[in-house]
Amino acid sequence: MSKEKKQKNWNKEGEKQVEKKEENENKKIDTTLGEDEIETSEQIRNLSGFVRYLFLAIAVIGALYHLYILNFNPIDPWVFRSTHLAFGTVLALMLYKGWKTKSNKVSIIDWLLIAVAIFVALYIYINLSQLVFRFGVAPTTMDFIVAALGLLLVLEITRRASGWILPILAFVFILYSFAGPYLPGILNHNGYSLERFATYVYGLDGVFGVTTDVSSKYIILFIIFGAFLQMSGVGQYFIDVAFRIAGGLRGGPAKVAVVSSGLMGMINGTSAGNVVATGSLTIPLMRKTGYRPMFAAATEATASSGGQLLPPIMGAGAFLMAEITGMPYSSIIIAATIPAILYFVSVYFMVDFQAVKSGMVGLSRDRLPNLKKLMKKFYLFTPVVLLIYLLVNGFSVIFAGTVGIVACFILSLFSKENRMGLMKILEALELGMKNAIQLIAIVATAGIIVGVIALTGVGQRFSSMLLTIADNNLLIALIFAMAISIILGMGMPTTAAYAVAASVIAPGLVNLGIEPIIAHMFVFYYAVISAITPPVALAAFAAAGISGTDPMKTSVEAFKIGLAAFIVPFMFFFSPELLLESGTTGSIILVVITALIGVYLLSAAVQGWFFGKTASWYSRIILLGAAIMFMLSGIQTDVIGIILTIALIGIQKFINKSDPRQAVTHEDISASS
Repeated sequence: MSKEKKQKNWNKEGEKQVEKKEENENKKIDTTLGEDEIETSEQIRNLSGFVRYLFLAIAVIGALYHLYILNFNPIDPWVFRSTHLAFGTVLALMLYKGWKTKSNKVSIIDWLLIAVAIFVALYIYINLSQLVFRFGVAPTTMDFIVAALGLLLVLEITRRASGWILPILAFVFILYSFAGPYLPGILNHNGYSLERFATYVYGLDGVFGVTTDVSSKYIILFIIFGAFLQMSGVGQYFIDVAFRIAGGLRGGPAKVAVVSSGLMGMINGTSAGNVVATGSLTIPLMRKTGYRPMFAAATEATASSGGQLLPPIMGAGAFLMAEITGMPYSSIIIAATIPAILYFVSVYFMVDFQAVKSGMVGLSRDRLPNLKKLMKKFYLFTPVVLLIYLLVNGFSVIFAGTVGIVACFILSLFSKENRMGLMKILEALELGMKNAIQLIAIVATAGIIVGVIALTGVGQRFSSMLLTIADNNLLIALIFAMAISIILGMGMPTTAAYAVAASVIAPGLVNLGIEPIIAHMFVFYYAVISAITPPVALAAFAAAGISGTDPMKTSVEAFKIGLAAFIVPFMFFFSPELLLESGTTGSIILVVITALIGVYLLSAAVQGWFFGKTASWYSRIILLGAAIMFMLSGIQTDVIGIILTIALIGIQKFINKSDPRQAVTHEDISASS
């Protein structure tokens, strides 16, 4: 046999082996996703028969009730928030299992708890005029029993829906309410009776305070909006557009993950939930393109978490911040715009440098969505464009969200495959309430923590401690505030993490003379990125479950990719122009340009790739220094950054040798899996 024939046969055999490896890889991915679904099904009941239709009916009635009250018939805030929590509690007890069991039947205990939840809501409604004066001040025995039952129900549904971490943290705060007389220093307080504690925390200063207020008015509305986006095909269109824009670029699927996860995370109120929703598509695609499974998972976790930094919705964070600070909503989203751009530019360069280091190429055109078909459906952007227009032009958040829901329904009528008939509308309303269950539970439990902070006054004591630290060094005070915000946020979804940090840390920063928007944006950023901060990084852990990688190592990788988010909040103090809080148009443009250069250099430092070559360890240190100089505002720091960058270019050109970039082969992809 000739050498040419042998070579041809060898190539054919090699191609067959590659195809077989790809098939095996796909099978592995399918298996991982299947196992993930099984784990979810162990926690969530697969309802059937009468109970399934009852759940649908309660969910649909709950969604319509919220839309009706918000738009047409406002009622007493306490009644509305208590019924909001009651709907969430009933649905949670029906959907989530209380213990490990293969049975999907709603147990007798759950039906009893459902009856208790309804009784608690009715008690508040019937006795509202008296409870306003009695709760937390001079409660009756029955008031105490109702409040205690309500608190136990909140902790139970949170345990079922989001695990043990948040209920345990709430329990620590509850213990603190009674242990205060025995604690030293700033933690000391006089202590409270059980009756006063329960009725105070289960009142308008705790569970039914600002967190549940935002949940009942804004979070539920935008989760229903997100469900209509999904059912009408608009959500899928966002992902298709992201694939068309970024899929053909080098390392395309990772860039798609950055774009699509950012857009979906903006609407979705939980980082981990967004990872599961979009990561099941993007993580396998990143792996098939050549990214290491761990890097793929970390990229998805970082982008999904960062979506909550993205205006105009910010995962409901913007609404919560507006309620807590009393600032106009429009001011908050305008201030958040430039920092969010910096974050996503940094993540984009992280994945780009990783792609160029590995010699990756984008997806072929035949694997990308058809451009003509996408252009024909360009009108599907209308709900989001309309939402942004209404919000920026001063219309109420509730009106804008409701218009977005109606727009999704109207647009679906133009597509046969996504047309929303009566059944689809009911399914969308059900999906909205179903997706809201976890957040309703979470914000109620966060309300317990906020109530304890208000009752004991510990937040004011932390403020005093920050003032004392700041007398010596403001930077140390900020680092301390950062550490506390991250620790408070570990294991908690963003909404709850920010609510707690805003009660404990933000007032102290404001007392230091820092503008409220800067102080609250500072703690909000760290509440968001606590989802990718080791050792408890919920978003990274969720992504690791999809990719089959080590959760702790994945969280470290996510921490590196999202490093910009740990630096950007400090820039708020040294460069308030980034929040559009001061400066002329020219100075703002200059600060933005230098900050963009800074995040570019930061990405180069983390990935070890600069000026077309691998950066040595000392080059990466210089890169990090140059990045920080550019990210701080000031002519002097910019000049230092320019000098360091020029020096680095010289080092890369004349001293460091480039590693030859090799195209990613099928064998490399299989090995990385």
